[in-house]
Amino acid sequence: MRRRQLIELEDQAWFPAAIRDAATDYLRFMLTLGNNYAPAAPLLARLLRQSGAARIVDLCSGGGGPWQRMRAELAAQGETPDIVLTDKYPNAPAAALLADGAAGGGIAYHPESVDALNLPGALSGLRTMFSAFHHFPPAAAQALLHDAQRRAAPIAIFETTQRSVVSLLLIAGSPLFVFLAMPFVRPFRWRNLLFTYVIPVLPLMVLWDGIVSCLRCYTPEELRGLIAALPPRDDYSWEVGEAWARGAPLPVTYVLGLPSPDARAS
Repeated sequence: MRRRQLIELEDQAWFPAAIRDAATDYLRFMLTLGNNYAPAAPLLARLLRQSGAARIVDLCSGGGGPWQRMRAELAAQGETPDIVLTDKYPNAPAAALLADGAAGGGIAYHPESVDALNLPGALSGLRTMFSAFHHFPPAAAQALLHDAQRRAAPIAIFETTQRSVVSLLLIAGSPLFVFLAMPFVRPFRWRNLLFTYVIPVLPLMVLWDGIVSCLRCYTPEELRGLIAALPPRDDYSWEVGEAWARGAPLPVTYVLGLPSPDARAS
């Protein structure tokens, strides 16, 4: 199945922020409920230990992604980094929820817009990205990887969707899941119910963006190709693979980038 760089609605600056925030809040709810990224926790804990990073800077965080569960998973493995969430379109309601400790207290949400391709120097640490790398076309995806390597910053990228029939079939059920889940998604907003049950924009948006996400995803072979085209650097290593959870229909695809101690000191 050929990769297609189609349009996701949540990427568009003109798309209503209220619906975008509702969609990313729904995604956070489902990722937390299903613990989809459980296989990523030991990989991320290992990278934290190897890099010595004390802070995680999460890119393209949306409504918070899997961090409610991931923070606890890391703590269980002895890793308690500071966690800062960032996004080009920050989700203000999710930021407020995190700030008052109602959902994974101890996680801060950077209030200003952050472009993952132009990360401010003040936001240093181990970079992470969950369910978002597929948003970047090949040139931009390679630039994102190159920036981490150039700045000797450790990076961990994880995706649960795939460019496959199985992934598309799972996404096909998303409108039903939106109908069932939205009353329980926090922060609760009456307008979310309006856009789900009265004017069903949200289920359709989640379905469309989910299908496009699958068609945009990179295979491990394509990820290795992006890395192979980077300027060679002996003091920075890359790892690409898939991690399975028992009984999961799909693996978590991952990319890990690790600078050597000498590179971090320079």
